[in-house]
Amino acid sequence: MRCVSSLNVRGLLPQEYTMKNRLEYKGYLGEFSYEEGDEAMHGTVLNLREVIHFCGTSLAELRQSLQASVEDYLARCAEEGRSPEKPYTGRFVVRLNPDLHRRISARAQATGMSLNQWVNQALERETA
Repeated sequence: MRCVSSLNVRGLLPQEYTMKNRLEYKGYLGEFSYEEGDEAMHGTVLNLREVIHFCGTSLAELRQSLQASVEDYLARCAEEGRSPEKPYTGRFVVRLNPDLHRRISARAQATGMSLNQWVNQALERETA
């Protein structure tokens, strides 16, 4: 098996990975799929600029590999004196057409909310 837990540079992992399954460790969400040629499951941690790769031939091995890879990433960040990326910071940029922007701003003002509060409430309502 060609499986090694490691931190990789984006672009070095094969593009043929099709991700379907997920595991979580310390707030880092990993997505994985079975790779027939390796007879193993391979995955990456989502929503980071750096690629954290993990793999295993069983779910237990896969989970252990994810944990080890995340811990390696956190240790490397500490050694380099930098803060690890957080998968979700609570911020995202959305580009809207100007008319929609005007309409939602008017709705927010009419309800006495900031645009941020109004959008947050609308998204909570839509995803509940």
